Amino acid sequence: MDDITTPDDTSEWGPFGRPLFDDPRSRALSRVGVVDVGSNSVRLVIFDGAARSPAYFFNEKIMCALGAGLAETGKLNPKGRVRALAAIRRFQHLARSMGLPPLTAVATAAVREASDGPDFRDEVERETGLRIWVIHGEEEARLSAQGVLLGWPGSYGLVCDIGGASLELAEMAEGRVGKRVTSELGPLKLRDVAGGRDGRKKHIKQVLSDLSSKMGPQPDRLFLVGGSWRAIARIDMARRDYPMKVLHEYRMSGKDVRATIKYIKAHSVEALQAECGISTARMALVPIAAEVLGQLIRTFKPMDIAISSYGIREGMLYEQMPQRLRDRDPLIEACHFSEAKDARLPGFGKTLFHFVMPLFKSAPDAQKRLTKAACLLHDVSWRAHSDYRAEVCFDNVTRANLGGLKHSERVFLGLALLHRYRNKREGTRFEDLYDLLDDKGKKQAEILGKAMRFGAMLWMRKDAQMGTMRWRPKKKLLELQLSPEAAPLFGEVAEARFKSLANAMGAEVLIKLRSK
Repeated sequence: MDDITTPDDTSEWGPFGRPLFDDPRSRALSRVGVVDVGSNSVRLVIFDGAARSPAYFFNEKIMCALGAGLAETGKLNPKGRVRALAAIRRFQHLARSMGLPPLTAVATAAVREASDGPDFRDEVERETGLRIWVIHGEEEARLSAQGVLLGWPGSYGLVCDIGGASLELAEMAEGRVGKRVTSELGPLKLRDVAGGRDGRKKHIKQVLSDLSSKMGPQPDRLFLVGGSWRAIARIDMARRDYPMKVLHEYRMSGKDVRATIKYIKAHSVEALQAECGISTARMALVPIAAEVLGQLIRTFKPMDIAISSYGIREGMLYEQMPQRLRDRDPLIEACHFSEAKDARLPGFGKTLFHFVMPLFKSAPDAQKRLTKAACLLHDVSWRAHSDYRAEVCFDNVTRANLGGLKHSERVFLGLALLHRYRNKREGTRFEDLYDLLDDKGKKQAEILGKAMRFGAMLWMRKDAQMGTMRWRPKKKLLELQLSPEAAPLFGEVAEARFKSLANAMGAEVLIKLRSK
């Protein structure tokens, strides 16, 4: 496969180019295991699937608190060492039993700073055979930012990664990582700051002021990476009664953050833990992390705030990607992979995309991208029972591990795929999610879904000439001209579905059937 898509490929495959997930260099990344030895937790993640937008084949976390007491003793938490070693031993055994390539292991602030960090690293290698890569703070910031880029190609803004014993900042512009700084503003470290809450507040303000002077103005989006930030986002969702529980790409404003900090102060740790399903170990750090976040917002005044479930582990995967794979759209690559794996006729999604696109010629690029994704996914849930297929489609896409999707875009895709299998969206258990999309978006999703529903009736070879649709918006006229190959497929059900599409568009129809 050529490194650069040719013009012919572009015209054939559309603006996203030929998929790369099956290229040998991409397949080499199809199942990769990463161990992250953090100050608070030790985690194994095994990625699988389309390398550009991988799914989590395996994901296990042990809260070890290696960094607890580090500021006082200068050493790793002894109990945490025992738990971490046991966890890594288990992870290494699992990886070998799965036949994985050698795991990549990285350790951050606690192991980096502890006087017995080298001894712990040697013990892990001696006991398990796994060599841990201990990285400095600025490298941690770079990898976290690369993790964000895996989900948001071309991102710009400020990445803030909080761990148990440190906090890192990294600048992103034009999809590349720029300035990076590190600090000791991790909740485990801050618990030991003298002067109680007032002393901690003063310390946090001073450190963030110093970081701001190094990073300069950062008025764009703030990307939050780390378990403590995700826990605060869960609490924000509960406070707002937000209907979608997917944390990745969840958005907050500075006003939201301030309201949630007050909410945290007004409720007991136990009540918040029960309401939001946050572990005891994580919840213990949330009030201090909230203090940091409040001052972070006051210091940098970001345009808006986005939660990233991708961080250092995904950044390590991104590190292994060739540049041409990094440049690909993670959503489209994942949808190509899903179609190849699960559709009845892999490749027909491209044919369907070209068939429905005349209806969306004037649509913005963001909607054309979602149209492409929907066409690739239109048939991947065919194994579900016909009575539930529409709901399964909506549920899958709104909860799926997909990068590069805002929550409103998840709902758009979900509605389009729901309408692929059913005319009406009322009466489902998802109606509380629909309002994440405006009325125009709902209507466009319905039109796309009904266009796919009709196009699927003309299902033949993946490269078949189905005919053409033409939309004349000024005349409110929807024209259909079927190829000789497709004309015999235009039966009663197909005609009814075409008219349903026209009704959704408020259009009159003109049908031309060619038998020769």
